[in-house]
Amino acid sequence: MKKIILALSLGATVTAAWAGPADYVYSPIVVHHERELDLKLGRQHTDEGSEDAGSLGLGWGVTPYWFTEAYGKWNKPPGEARQLEAFEWENRFQFTPTGKYPVESGLVTELEIPRESDDPKEFKFGPLLQSAYDRAQFNVNLLFERKFGGDKADGEERVWEAGYQWQIKYRWRPRFEFGAQGFGDVGEWNDWESGDQQSHLAGPAIFGMFDMGGRQKIVYNTAWLVGLNEGAPDSRLRLQVEYEF
Repeated sequence: MKKIILALSLGATVTAAWAGPADYVYSPIVVHHERELDLKLGRQHTDEGSEDAGSLGLGWGVTPYWFTEAYGKWNKPPGEARQLEAFEWENRFQFTPTGKYPVESGLVTELEIPRESDDPKEFKFGPLLQSAYDRAQFNVNLLFERKFGGDKADGEERVWEAGYQWQIKYRWRPRFEFGAQGFGDVGEWNDWESGDQQSHLAGPAIFGMFDMGGRQKIVYNTAWLVGLNEGAPDSRLRLQVEYEF
């Protein structure tokens, strides 16, 4: 239990400046042969107004240790029209057999290709950790991202940025579980931004699963997050719904 608390404490000090309204907490667990349709939606409020984002993807558990998903992402910045933003390819790799060790571990990689060729591409990767104690489940993910290619006329420096996600869930009943989630960023991984420029959000979350028979399930999770410091959005509402078959 002490190790779990320490891992959560460390995870809460590292972040992800690129985190968008529809981002979700990754899990290291892979289910072989599982296919899914994945819908993610989010809205966040800042001083500039409301920003909406979403994605729709199709995923497949290729092996017991590799899950791959491709999806399209759209965005609606404050005061602008909704538009297709990018295509993304996500891969998750599970390193430890499910249930064999106290901590499950894995790795996520993501490649984002923007719709506009002048915009930079983005690559993200990071370790994924999950553990459980009685009915409680804990997740901590450390993430790193870097932009590359595209038009650098804006003078933006291409650096590795660091990020985190964390989640606590109480597995009460399959259709209704509750807990909390957190996201944030510190900027460049080895040269953190000042505290007022970092972004940290956290808030309550609910989870659930509806068994439709056979391999078919509908799985959901949603969270209401509030900014914990000056550099964070004021609030964020996010939702993920998966049809697994």
